[in-house]
Amino acid sequence: MPSMSRAELAQYVDHTLLKTDATPADVTALAEEAKLLGTYSICVSPNMLPVQVDLGAVKLAVVCGFPSGKHTAAVKAAEAKESVAAGVDEVDMVIDIGLLKAGNVDAVEAEIAAVRAEIPAPKVLKVIIESAALDDDEIVAACRAAEAAGADFVKTSTGFHPAGGASVHAVQLMSQTVGGRLGVKASGGIRDHATALAMIEAGATRLGLSGTRAVLDGSPATGDSSY
Repeated sequence: MPSMSRAELAQYVDHTLLKTDATPADVTALAEEAKLLGTYSICVSPNMLPVQVDLGAVKLAVVCGFPSGKHTAAVKAAEAKESVAAGVDEVDMVIDIGLLKAGNVDAVEAEIAAVRAEIPAPKVLKVIIESAALDDDEIVAACRAAEAAGADFVKTSTGFHPAGGASVHAVQLMSQTVGGRLGVKASGGIRDHATALAMIEAGATRLGLSGTRAVLDGSPATGDSSY
């Protein structure tokens, strides 16, 4: 396992709130907790924008085409454009995995490219491929499409698909496929410190967590010896 302090682990984390009954007050509490915990970002739903709290050094991420991915490319692009105008730093879009399952990888690449066109650098685009619902060949194809379309990250999961969330195997395969050219975000079902570290060891460069405090509570505080 990697050796990492609490503060170092926190910097991997997109502190996430995507519940359908989330309120603006919940988002404010999320942001305040993120600042307290020292996470890299918060990740929220697009209708929660703009976030009415000073985030300080914490970045702001938003989902797009979430959670099903069964939106047209034009709708996803418009959603991303609106979110960028509202001040987000990063967009996590869901691909249409049905297109991938049907073997239409070009269409997957085209929809990612349409969203990328509305997210100018240095804004970050993460592509959610729903890895638990894919076989290995499909995971590789999705990652290659994301890279070809100009994405910055590939991401395992929405956390809402019945097939499940992140797995060490999927993260390893995604990391091997993108070869360090893109980041890899592990998200969905990461609820404890050991699992978080296992994902990082497998190649994850970002973690999507809703139970961030519980995960970090398994890490040493800043100044303590790392493990």
